[in-house]
Amino acid sequence: MLYYLFSYLEQLDVPGAGVFQYISFRSSMAIITSLIISMLFGKKIINLLQKKQIGEVVRDLGLHGQMQKRGTPTMGGVIILASILIPVLLFGDLLNIYVILMLITTIWLGFVGFLDDYIKVFKNNKEGLRAKFKIGGQIVLGLVIGMTMYFNEDVVVREKVYLEGGVPVTEIVEDEDTGKSVEVYVTRDVKSTRVNVPFLKNNEFDYANLIGFLGEKAQEWAWVVVVLAIILIVTAVSNGANLTDGLDGLAAGTSAIIGTTLGVLAYLSGNLIYSDYLNIMYIPHTGELVVYMSAFIGAMVGFLWYNSYPAQVFMGDTGSLSIGGVIAVFAILIRKELLIPILCGIFFVESLSVLIQVTYFKITRRKYGEGKRILQMSPLHHHYQLKGYPEPKIVTRFWIVGILLAVISVITLKIR
Repeated sequence: MLYYLFSYLEQLDVPGAGVFQYISFRSSMAIITSLIISMLFGKKIINLLQKKQIGEVVRDLGLHGQMQKRGTPTMGGVIILASILIPVLLFGDLLNIYVILMLITTIWLGFVGFLDDYIKVFKNNKEGLRAKFKIGGQIVLGLVIGMTMYFNEDVVVREKVYLEGGVPVTEIVEDEDTGKSVEVYVTRDVKSTRVNVPFLKNNEFDYANLIGFLGEKAQEWAWVVVVLAIILIVTAVSNGANLTDGLDGLAAGTSAIIGTTLGVLAYLSGNLIYSDYLNIMYIPHTGELVVYMSAFIGAMVGFLWYNSYPAQVFMGDTGSLSIGGVIAVFAILIRKELLIPILCGIFFVESLSVLIQVTYFKITRRKYGEGKRILQMSPLHHHYQLKGYPEPKIVTRFWIVGILLAVISVITLKIR
């Protein structure tokens, strides 16, 4: 909203109004506003949750310090949602298709998570929203994102034009600043099913390759593969964040690290010079996503003010489902989703630990009549709790691993 107001004021030659045209300025304002909202108004929301007796229902699993958390306000994800949405609405370009998709993601999965928390707290149903409805909501979101990316004319990548021999086409143009003639590459905006991926030639992978057996029709039907992949990624990462939200500050801190990395990648992908240097796709208009991610980072850090050990509020599914979906969709929009197994390694391992634990238990019960476990408890962070590690130490070490994975994710873009 302020973006359009100051754009209008700039046309009237109002001094200083042009500063809103800079993504760096609006991103800075977004993160500051997000922090203020989450830190100042977060306490009021927590008090309201306490007044309404919206407390966490804790089952006794024998974990150290677990029962002390009983009654801690939950549904704190509303703090996160407000801290993201308000700054983006104030400082973002709301006509940008990428920003629109991120807003849809935030609101939709926030609503699904809110329903789950509402059923648990107000209906006294520990199971919450049925799994099929949760997954159904994630599938619907994946369909919307996938279909929009394929059919919307504003979602394109800019690539160089090559001759048959693989030589890039160039042309001579006049530099507006110096008036000198310079040689530049000829480019074109195209619809594409390609994404960035480490270790491969040119750092790119085309989803059409997965259905190469269709021959010439592979590119025509590649969008189906893209949509299915998006549904899988959104569902997996959203549920992974949900499973990670089991210790004070773990999900919020890990998400802040991942969000910072994605924000950097969005800036690089939306900048013609940096994307060419790193040999990654240049995706027009994705620079605006930096404003959104700045608000997301501010929301995560601000929420940690109250969610760090010992937590004064839990995010609940209102927060965990939405932040996982936000991370997944953001990575998809900047075409870096194949980095997720590395970048979101914490989420991935937490989900994998549950899958392995449940699978091994079922197999051994069928074979021996009694189920056995590989871990003392899953997800993985509870395993370390039962081994005697203090909760803050587990969280801090997970953050350190998250930082390491974030650095590796960026470095891999130069490995091919």
